Amino acid sequence: MPGLLRGVARTAVIAGTATSVSNRVSRRQAGRWAQQDAQQAQARPAPAAPPPAATSLAPEDEMSNKIAQLKDLGDLKSQGVLSESEFEAQKARILGS
Repeated sequence: MPGLLRGVARTAVIAGTATSVSNRVSRRQAGRWAQQDAQQAQARPAPAAPPPAATSLAPEDEMSNKIAQLKDLGDLKSQGVLSESEFEAQKARILGS
């Protein structure tokens, strides 16, 4: 009987130690991940401000404004700033408004 009790006690001590070490490792990893997330959040640029609200323009002013926007959009595409899909999406947005 004493041998059995000693074996059970030893198993309990080993299991408790393993749990303690595992918890400590988990907390340390969580702390490192939180620190990395905070650093990445600081490195991210601030979100762009929304475009200003459109004002009421005369129809001819509105058309010339759209043409100017489309020209600017075409320039950005030719410079390689916009991909074909981005260009098409922005063109549809301008023409749809």
